[in-house]
Amino acid sequence: MGLYRGGTQVPVLLILSSVLIIGVYGQGSTTLVPAIITFGDSSVDVGNNDYVTTFFKANYPPYGRDFINRKPTGRFCNGKLATDITAETLGFTTYPPAYLSPQASGKNLLIGANFASAGSGYDDKTALLSHVIPLSQQLEYFKEYRRKLTKVAGIRKAASITKDALYLVSAGPSDFLQNYYVNPYVNKVYTPDEYASYLVGIFSSFIKNLYGLGARRIGVTSLPPLGCLPAAITLFGFGNNGCVTKINTNALGFNKKINAAMTQLKKEHSDLKIAVFDIYKPLYDVIRSPSKYGTN
Repeated sequence: MGLYRGGTQVPVLLILSSVLIIGVYGQGSTTLVPAIITFGDSSVDVGNNDYVTTFFKANYPPYGRDFINRKPTGRFCNGKLATDITAETLGFTTYPPAYLSPQASGKNLLIGANFASAGSGYDDKTALLSHVIPLSQQLEYFKEYRRKLTKVAGIRKAASITKDALYLVSAGPSDFLQNYYVNPYVNKVYTPDEYASYLVGIFSSFIKNLYGLGARRIGVTSLPPLGCLPAAITLFGFGNNGCVTKINTNALGFNKKINAAMTQLKKEHSDLKIAVFDIYKPLYDVIRSPSKYGTN
């Protein structure tokens, strides 16, 4: 489900601030990182859901109408996602492919891969409700990718690509809007604060697993203002077209916890470069003051 669109360039600018100091690698030494490897949900899925049995698909119009070939690509967006813009800005001439697509083979693997699946989240149960790819399975696909990469590039180069790649993780909205708030088996057991802690625990374990597999540069998005998303307003606004304050408050609570977890991870691993990109405030500013950004 396209809970919010990845077309905003705000996360891209923040990503760039953390990677511009990185050396020059790959693709004829024109890129700032050798590869981009992505995990998460609809905001970064570039077509994996086209290859799984789910109703969360973006392989039909108007999706893709503003993309290069004017056709649906599996992106939950009319055009490019923030990850696409990031890749271009970092010097890539092609985008890392959706891992389940036929394009994810041979030399195409040298620039990374995208494992994201729309409707997924930190909580595997969120993905299972929508019959999409859980985060745990995305990690297994990454392990498989590493084996394939070694065959293509050789052991030393594959290890170098894995170490110097930029890893992007974008998840969380689906956990709340497609699972917690609508699922009595969850919201009767956990308070929003408890569920946030549960999700952040999964996040920390996931980052530790990535670190153990060689990742050293990781960018993670915070939650956006969930209460301002169309799905939240429709389901929980009770006829009011404004943002749902309680849901926004819960999103801020989650963001505080994930930032604390990031700080702890950096303490535990001195060579880990990890940043949480605050997309809450920029998106909330756009929603509250659209005229400042050229919209009404």
